[in-house]
This record gives sequence, structure tokens and C-alpha cells, in this order.
Amino acid sequence: ALRTTVLHVQRLTTPNTTSAAVNPGAITDLVKTLGYVQVDTLHVVNRAHYVTLWSRLGSYEKDQVDEIIYHPGKRLLYEGWGHAASIIPLEYYRYHRWRMDRKVSFNPTFHDWLKKSENQELVKQTLERIRSEGELTVGAFEHKSSRKGEWFEWKPPKIALEALFAKGDLMVADRVNFRRVYDLKVRVLPAWVDTTPVDPDDARRFCLEQAAKSLGIFEPRHLTFYAYMRATPARTLIKALIEEGVIVEIQGESLNGVKTWMVHRDNLQVIGQAADGEIQAERTTLLNPFDPVFWAPDRDQLLWGFNQVLEAYKPAADRIYGYFCFPILDKDRLIGRFDPKLDRKKGILHLKAIYLEPGITPEDDMASRVAAAMQDFLSWHAAKSIEIDKSDPPGFAEKLLNAM
Repeated sequence: ALRTTVLHVQRLTTPNTTSAAVNPGAITDLVKTLGYVQVDTLHVVNRAHYVTLWSRLGSYEKDQVDEIIYHPGKRLLYEGWGHAASIIPLEYYRYHRWRMDRKVSFNPTFHDWLKKSENQELVKQTLERIRSEGELTVGAFEHKSSRKGEWFEWKPPKIALEALFAKGDLMVADRVNFRRVYDLKVRVLPAWVDTTPVDPDDARRFCLEQAAKSLGIFEPRHLTFYAYMRATPARTLIKALIEEGVIVEIQGESLNGVKTWMVHRDNLQVIGQAADGEIQAERTTLLNPFDPVFWAPDRDQLLWGFNQVLEAYKPAADRIYGYFCFPILDKDRLIGRFDPKLDRKKGILHLKAIYLEPGITPEDDMASRVAAAMQDFLSWHAAKSIEIDKSDPPGFAEKLLNAM
């Protein structure tokens, strides 16, 4: 029941065959339900934010997402700092201004970098150029020095742009080959967006309560990490939410025995419906490493006995599963993972390895469900064929390919 509750609030319980039509309203509604969708530069297949939506919606045109983020007059979402770099509903824009406070947020504020006078001058010049010339990419800013900064070894002009972006003076107006195109907030933010200031504590409370709804079942540390908020300043707000009955403590199962979990009061009914079988997990899908279902550290082990790991930043010799493994969700179980690489020119999806979890039997019905999800994944990437280099257990790849 707890597993199903988590998956249900994350929109991961609907049968694959009953997905509703995908349109701007449906995409926006999904992002609102999740709170935000993480963006990342790693992309062995389609980028993470697109895949997060695909896992829940099935095949759709990525242009539909880009349009409501970047197209003037059609914007419903925006790029900002949420759970790291994220796509966020514009409806919630005013509730995320607290993320500029490094004492509270995990997100970068460039506070120390901005203390230096030469950096302040660079920021001033950068802002003035965009004000006078219009939207620009980092490539428009020449920089003769080879000096690099501390942020991902960015050069100073890139740091200046990102500092202005973090402060909210600039927004991402577009993406060109996934490079950010920056412009003034006043020229990007639609006029309909409510920018009425919100008290920082009220804004943080909003984000914590939103995280509680999106998590389903959680511990306090899960709540702060989902909201990307430091634990100490969040403690008083979480205590108030508990005292007011907004967040409720329950006793529930884990693979380590009965323990205390927390749940938003709005989701208590969902737990009951899941326990009674009125809500069932019926979706089989593939999840990217940045999927929000994994934004609760160690919860995957407590509820599923599954250890989600991103090994892209490890030396190849130290990896257990692979560079960028995707967990496989089958109904209410996390049954395995695979390490993909898309050859876009040849239209081939390579699975460098596919694994089933210990104790998972490669049954025909399960293989058929995974094959159907994999076929949709393949089609969505405009790939024509799939190749599997390694399978553990060995027979699972054969069953998967036969079912496809």
C-alpha cells in the first residue's frame, strides 16, 4: 500500500494503455503535481526532463514541452532553480525566490564569487549588454583570459550569466542546441504571472508542503531534499506542519520492519484506497536516474529493496551496473535496470547491459510488459532497432527481444 501510494502521487500507477491525450494543459498539470522536473546535461538518450514526463505520459512530441517553456505568448513553465536546475510551473514562480539564500537553499547563489569587485563589474557589464542587445548566449561574450572559475570550470562570463540567472535578473528565454539563451526577466516573464512578494517562511512552507504531497510517504530528510532545502532552517517549519496536522505521522511497513513514516493529510485517503485495492499500481515503465520518485534518499531501499545509483561520475572500473542506468518499474516493483546509449544516426538503441534484481524471475508476462514499455521508448526516440550486449540473467534479453 505504501509503495502504491508513492507511485500514485507520482502519476506512475495508471495502465500504459489508458494514458490521456498529451497537450500543454496535461504537461503543465503533471509538472505541477511533481512540483518541478529536474534538468540535466547528461543525455545518453533524450534528456532527463523529457524522460520524466514520458515515463508518466508515454510517447509525445518534445516540441510540446519546449513550446510551453520557451515560446513567447505560450509559456506555462520556466527554467529555474528548484530541485537543482528544474522546469517549474510559472504559476508557482513567486514561491521560489527564497532559493537565492545560500543559508537555506542547496542551489547555487554565487555569493562568494560576487564579493569580488572585478566580478561585480563583469556582472554589471553583462547585464547591460543583454539590456541593450537583447537575448544572448554565453558564446556572445568574448573572454581572452584562460582563467576558469570554480563552477564546473566555467569561464567568468558564464559565471556572470549564471549569477544573474540565480538572482532572477535574467531568465532562460530559449535553448539552442541545449545552450541557454539569456534575456531580461521583464522580457521573458509573462505579464499574467503573479509576482506578489511572499514572506520567505511562507514560501518555504509552500515548497515543503508541496514536496510532502508529491512524495506520498516520507521521512523529514526526504522532505527537505525533495524541496532542496537545508534541514536546519526547515526544522521549525516542518514542526509547525506536524503540529497543525498538515503532516501526519503513521506507523507503516518497511523492509527493515515497522517504522514511523510521514504523510500529507491529503494523501491519507490514498493510503486507505491502496490498502483496500481500490488504487493499484498497473504501470510498467522506465525511469531516468533523475526521476523525482528517487528524490527521497534511501526510500527505494526501505520500500523496494532497490538501490538507485548514478555511476556516471565514477571511474569506469568502479561502476557496478553502468554509466547511466535506468530503473525498470513493473507495477509496484522495481525489478531491474539497464544502461542505454542511443545511436541517433543509425537509429539503434544499445543496451550495454540489462539486469534484473536478485530474486526477480524473468516471467513471460513481465517480459511482455517491459517489452511494451521498451518498444514505446524506442519509438519515442525514433529508433528502429534495439541491441542488447549483456543480460543478467542471460535469458531475460532473449525473452525481451522475442516479446518486442
